[in-house]
Amino acid sequence: MVEFDQFKYTLSQYDTPMKELKSALALDMKKERIMELSMYMEDPNFWNDAEKSAKITKELKGLQDTVKQYETLEQQYEDIYTLIDMGTEENDLSMVEEVASELATFKEEFEDLRTTTLLCDEFDHNDATLKLNAGAGGTEACDWCGMLYRMYTRWCEKKGYSIEVLDYQDGDEAGVKSVTIQVTGENAYGFLRSEHGVHRLVRISPFNAVGKRMTSFVGCEIMPVIEQSLDIEIRDEDIKVDVFRSSGAGGQKVNKTSSAVRVTHLPTGIVVACQVERSHYQNLEKAMEMLKAKLYMMKKEANMAELSEIRGEMMENGWGSQIRSYVFQPYTMVKDLRTQAETANVQAVMDGALDPFMNAYLKWIHTDRKANE
Repeated sequence: MVEFDQFKYTLSQYDTPMKELKSALALDMKKERIMELSMYMEDPNFWNDAEKSAKITKELKGLQDTVKQYETLEQQYEDIYTLIDMGTEENDLSMVEEVASELATFKEEFEDLRTTTLLCDEFDHNDATLKLNAGAGGTEACDWCGMLYRMYTRWCEKKGYSIEVLDYQDGDEAGVKSVTIQVTGENAYGFLRSEHGVHRLVRISPFNAVGKRMTSFVGCEIMPVIEQSLDIEIRDEDIKVDVFRSSGAGGQKVNKTSSAVRVTHLPTGIVVACQVERSHYQNLEKAMEMLKAKLYMMKKEANMAELSEIRGEMMENGWGSQIRSYVFQPYTMVKDLRTQAETANVQAVMDGALDPFMNAYLKWIHTDRKANE
């Protein structure tokens, strides 16, 4: 049957790429490391050092997830071949739709897993800090900031990542003026760094009585959470510390006491804030960790051009500086202006379907680097 022959040919094109993917993932080394960590965790004193045990547990889970992903993909690959053979032998047209669906799922999951092999930068496997700031557009921009906050929260849920709200400021009339969250999970920074930049929304504003089409902007800043101790000296005279009352719709995770802290590094203008902890001292400690991480990144790179490889180039929250456009009216489209990746399914994107854009970015960066080698 022609359909099954075509399916078989399509699947056969993945024979070599599957072997290359297995090699790139270094599964044998990962399995050895899993055995090593598992044996280490059997030590009765393993849990005595909470910080060390947490790091090992996190590493083990990441390794196990990668191995499981490939083994599941390999099983799908074999199962589809079996379905094709069954359909061919029985000349069963009713199986065409099933095989087509399974093949489409396999292709998508293969590309997702192959993309993880591009996560090879120093901090790609780290957790990430994501900060959203409403830009040009007033109330409309604050509403857009709230929508993006929801979008990234949904994406984290789909990936199995956990989030912690570090700072949250309500908009004056609606939405969110600014929000900072920490995203915890394997490769969180590697995926999220594609989101660093200005995001532009075009829609008919619900805040405009005449139904006028409006454009608004939100800046997204992504930084890795650097776990190792950083040798960064910060002089007391170089920082300004403001203590204020926690506020906003951050839920129970945001403490409503006068313990929130905002730290401004005067020489660089960097501002960090934290309001999630119960005490002023805990929030200050968290904010200082974030500040040290940012200063470390700046120190690590000799100039801003090199810094943009990690921190991304953050431009003004306004016209001509966006990395991605989200158009709700007069048509529907989300388009990344760097990679040209786009989709008409705006609702899916707003519900957290960001992987196609992130994968396209990683391939774009990888291709660009190889071209410059």
